[in-house]
Amino acid sequence: MAGWRILSLGRSMAAAWQATAAGGRERMRRVVAEGVRQRRSTEELEAELREALEADGHRFTAQRAAVYEVLGRSVSHPTADEIFTRVRQQIPDISLATVYKALEAFVTCGLARKLTIGEGPARYDGRTDEHEHVRCLGCGRVSDVDDVSLASWLDSVARKTDFHIVNYRLELLGHCSHCRN
Repeated sequence: MAGWRILSLGRSMAAAWQATAAGGRERMRRVVAEGVRQRRSTEELEAELREALEADGHRFTAQRAAVYEVLGRSVSHPTADEIFTRVRQQIPDISLATVYKALEAFVTCGLARKLTIGEGPARYDGRTDEHEHVRCLGCGRVSDVDDVSLASWLDSVARKTDFHIVNYRLELLGHCSHCRN
């Protein structure tokens, strides 16, 4: 199941462009997302974001760039309202509707994931690589779970059920260390 493997990141922009030209939009999305986490320059991020959006038929705007930068630098899986509050510090006249539209554009073209876990508003994740989440039942905090590969388990389920698995959802629930005390 090659689709479950995580692309090695940190590729050059030329390699990312070649991947896109060869039909590798998913690879391009991962390169852009990794660029945000590596704290690359705003100019580099904007160029890569522009290419990824336009490859999927979306327009690049300064507002979308600001929303993407806030999302990509966040590790807290923010809600649209939280992103709106942060972006508004940079662009005071941005509307909440613009933030929602930007987030939905990122989700539809694979630059972000929309997390509809638990009750309450959706949260957004700038990481598009395969990883899971844990949610605290006490405070609602959502955290990433890294270095856990479900590929062999998914292969086993596919063989045992004779299903071609195209997607899955896994929600891990518990109590964080703060709420346990």
